[in-house]
Amino acid sequence: MTLLKQSFNVVADSYEKYRPTYPKELFEEIIRYANLDVDDTLLEIGSGTGKATEGFVKQGISTITCIEYGHNLAQLTQKKFASYPAIEVIHSSFEDWNHPEKDKYNLVFSGTAFHFIPHDNGYQKAASLLKEDGVLALFWFVHIPSHESVYKSIRKAYGSYAPHLEDSHAPTLAEFIEKQSKQTLESGAFQDLRTHTYTWNQTYTAEEYVGLLDTHSGHQLLPSEQKESLYQEIINVIVTQNSGVITKTHAVASFLARKKNYY
Repeated sequence: MTLLKQSFNVVADSYEKYRPTYPKELFEEIIRYANLDVDDTLLEIGSGTGKATEGFVKQGISTITCIEYGHNLAQLTQKKFASYPAIEVIHSSFEDWNHPEKDKYNLVFSGTAFHFIPHDNGYQKAASLLKEDGVLALFWFVHIPSHESVYKSIRKAYGSYAPHLEDSHAPTLAEFIEKQSKQTLESGAFQDLRTHTYTWNQTYTAEEYVGLLDTHSGHQLLPSEQKESLYQEIINVIVTQNSGVITKTHAVASFLARKKNYY
């Protein structure tokens, strides 16, 4: 798990460049559900390059403590929000972070990162950091396999160079939501779960698309020669079959829940 966590740290700049941003409607929904004010305090688990942080900043909320395991990622986020003195970036894993006991937050949130936290203590620690009426907001980008011709050809490239990353057997969006909802409620720390999905299409050039792929941990861990062969074949497919561009459907699934009063 540590190796997977660190894989994002290696591609911090690419992560910032190629990863899509979260939709503003997501943050508007979180703010409504949690009844947040501009002066409320937020804790972010796994801030990455600050893409989720930025979503709240754009909504006028900027008192945020960001916990980030990757040193390069933490530095990038600190620099990105240098003009916001109430944003603090702490280089640490969430599990090892020794938080001040007096600090309690209105919202604990995590964007495409909470799956790296062991479930046996992650939810409990998050709940312990919330005020009595606090809210947990977890959200993820969820991959949706496409069955368009160009993607079928890309799958053949994976079959040749990285079959374990081929996506035809990936969990569906519904399966992901069911699994994550169950984990949240079975933690015993949260209630009143609300889920929502946001989907949109985004077009990439062939080079941009492999740049996006390279920010994913499974691709980062490929041996360099194997990865280069895979990426070159994907570029060839997009150029020859799809005029050099490809459209990907992005999906974000959100899970909002309230801390149980007795927890």
